[in-house]
Amino acid sequence: MNILAYLIPISLILGGLGLVFFVFTVRSNQYDDPEGDAQRILSGEYDDHPKQD
Repeated sequence: MNILAYLIPISLILGGLGLVFFVFTVRSNQYDDPEGDAQRILSGEYDDHPKQD
């Protein structure tokens, strides 16, 4: 039973850290266009040589 005194706080801390990082990624707009990325992968048009300005 003593091990639960260690495991419960550790799991709460790790869960809280995961939640904090998830909120950070949502606020930094990393999930803006998931459909566009999927369409670009399936597209036959490749941009291997991007235009130089």
